[in-house]
Amino acid sequence: MNKMLSTVVLSSVLSLGAIAAVSTPASAQDVELRLGPDGIRPVIRDRDRDRDRNREYGRRDRGCSPGEARAAARDEGFRRPEVVRVTDRSITVRGWTSNGPDRITFANRRGCPEI
Repeated sequence: MNKMLSTVVLSSVLSLGAIAAVSTPASAQDVELRLGPDGIRPVIRDRDRDRDRNREYGRRDRGCSPGEARAAARDEGFRRPEVVRVTDRSITVRGWTSNGPDRITFANRRGCPEI
């Protein structure tokens, strides 16, 4: 009788522990276990990596990169374009035109508009 009673108590304690573990998401160092219609699935988050990705996308949307400035200079007729100066407001590219060496300046904004 004692053995049966201890087995019942032990099983009820274990089942209550399992219910408590499933009802609240477990997290340890950016790992979550989520319970849904597809069962239990782990979700691993790397906050630093996500922050770096967002920073990288923001940087790309903000302005004109040196590669984009060289491509825009080629579209304007420059041969062998070379970026010689980059500031927060402008990008200067040097290259060759039909008249000889020349420079062109682009605004450091999306689309690289010519100044």
